[in-house]
Amino acid sequence: MYGRDPWGGPLEINATDSATDDDRSRNLQDLDRAALSRPLDETQQSWLLGPGEQKKKKKYVDLGCIIVSRKIFVWTVGTLLVSALLAGLITLIVKTVPRHHHRHSPPDNYTLALHKALMFFNAQRSGKLPKHNNVSWRGNSGLQDGKSDPSVLMKDLVGGYYDAGDAIKFNFPASFSMTMLSWSVIEYSAKYEAAGELNHVKEIIKWGTDYLLKTFNNTADTIDRIAAQVGIGDTSGGTSAPNDHYCWMRPEDIDYPRPVYECHSCSDLAAEMAAALASASIVFKDNKAYSQKLVHGARTLFKFARDQRGRYSAGGSDPALFYNSSSYWDEFVWGGAWLYYATGNSSYLQLATHPKLAKHAGAFWGGPDYGVLSWDNKLAGAQVLLSRLRLFLSPGYPYEEILSTFHNQTSIIMCSFLPVFTSFNRTKGGLIQLNHGRPQPLQYVVNAAFLAALYSDYLDAADTPGWYCGPNFYSTDVLREFAKTQIDYILGKNPRKMSYVVGFGNHYPKHVHHRGASIPKNKIKYNCKGGWKWRDTSKPNPNTLVGAMVAGPDKHDGFRDVRTNYNYTEPTLAGNAGLVAALVALSGDKATGIDKNTIFSAVPPMFPTPPPPPAPWKP
Repeated sequence: MYGRDPWGGPLEINATDSATDDDRSRNLQDLDRAALSRPLDETQQSWLLGPGEQKKKKKYVDLGCIIVSRKIFVWTVGTLLVSALLAGLITLIVKTVPRHHHRHSPPDNYTLALHKALMFFNAQRSGKLPKHNNVSWRGNSGLQDGKSDPSVLMKDLVGGYYDAGDAIKFNFPASFSMTMLSWSVIEYSAKYEAAGELNHVKEIIKWGTDYLLKTFNNTADTIDRIAAQVGIGDTSGGTSAPNDHYCWMRPEDIDYPRPVYECHSCSDLAAEMAAALASASIVFKDNKAYSQKLVHGARTLFKFARDQRGRYSAGGSDPALFYNSSSYWDEFVWGGAWLYYATGNSSYLQLATHPKLAKHAGAFWGGPDYGVLSWDNKLAGAQVLLSRLRLFLSPGYPYEEILSTFHNQTSIIMCSFLPVFTSFNRTKGGLIQLNHGRPQPLQYVVNAAFLAALYSDYLDAADTPGWYCGPNFYSTDVLREFAKTQIDYILGKNPRKMSYVVGFGNHYPKHVHHRGASIPKNKIKYNCKGGWKWRDTSKPNPNTLVGAMVAGPDKHDGFRDVRTNYNYTEPTLAGNAGLVAALVALSGDKATGIDKNTIFSAVPPMFPTPPPPPAPWKP
């Protein structure tokens, strides 16, 4: 029998071998010594010794809960150590190297002017002032308003705003001012927020609407009167009786009686007040209780406007001397549109889009002042406001006919603002003459600038690149450029290099027609005639009426900085409201645009009603 020698040679085993075990053992030992005398290869060693120990390092690391590759483990630990080292090094550099603060780009001129223009309303406040009013030379005033006139029903008429450089409170222009401010907040709340002025402008609006709610029975569904005005200013009869125009006093020092003018048929005033409350209800929609209070008041006022027809300034009344209303039809369209947005009630939209109402409001006959938005005529504002509805919701029948007409008329109005058309003249310095060369032009200019910038943003939001003026197409940038050139003129880019906004720039009016700003706060009470010396002095006002936009230059770009010439130097609530609206529309990033949806918050989903079928055919 043959076996295989484990050392590589043949091994013969004889089964019949008679050698003893000792001999065999001795022979094997001799063989072992012979085999060990030559080197063993790896296979032989493994056979002899069995599985040997691993000479290489282990490829895996046992972490107890998990086994990971040694290479991954080393890389991970190394990366963590290097990252920690780098982080520490960067932190050390940051802490030791001098810091250079990178400031944001400075605000644009429109934003800077906006901050100041809003401050004018703080200076015009009547009543008990809030602690944060931030106008050091103003104090509490008019605390007896309403109480001093025994003939009136509303006894608490404390609050509100003084209209201009006097201490009269006119509801008509004040309501328009609040409507304009609310409209600007509804459209541009993001821009107000970016400028840090959203809360401020809402406080300004609420101060105004709180007062308007006092001037009628706001809890009733039906009323028969409104307290339209506090104080009088008629000095035409040569009277020397103290009143708000004859006297030159700080509002805080007024001691003469302040009569209240009530109206019992005042459709224009009531509808404008309704517009103010309705628009403000959208601004304050997150304050449900207050918003509903405003809506209820607006409904009551509009009902009164429709039931008791008449102009508030008829019959040679005191308001007729200062804020005479030419018609109430435009307020019906304006107020109806705002009430529709505030309530979603289609009856208001049906009224606002009624062809006869539009006709009475002058929508179809043009005229020299067509397209000019002002405290008296709101038709242009209503046309833009209702064009918005058509652009974004397109309610269709039965509103489409008038909405389409208003949309076309809005396009015509925008065309009239452009220099290539001759609807309005311009001064050599470029100021559009919307009031045809008459005094106090700026209040009309700022309203037009607001409408132009706003309509431009409407078209952009509707993905419409422009509009047609006859056969010619104009981009939305043209409208925005018009608005910019007009506001730039007011802020100082004019032949006189003068800013017509007090406190903006280095060169602005120093003799503003304003009682509170012209009389020093020096603990001396100047009586009715005692303040005349401050009215007539050639010295600059001791108090700066920050943000006030004065009446403006004449048709030759001329301006006289004289306190007694109110046609140049007197500011007004309505003028500043339009200025604020235009400034916020132009401020900040153009890409921010308008808020498309907030104004429609109360409007229900629209499913256009199909037109009625045609009459049966008769042969």
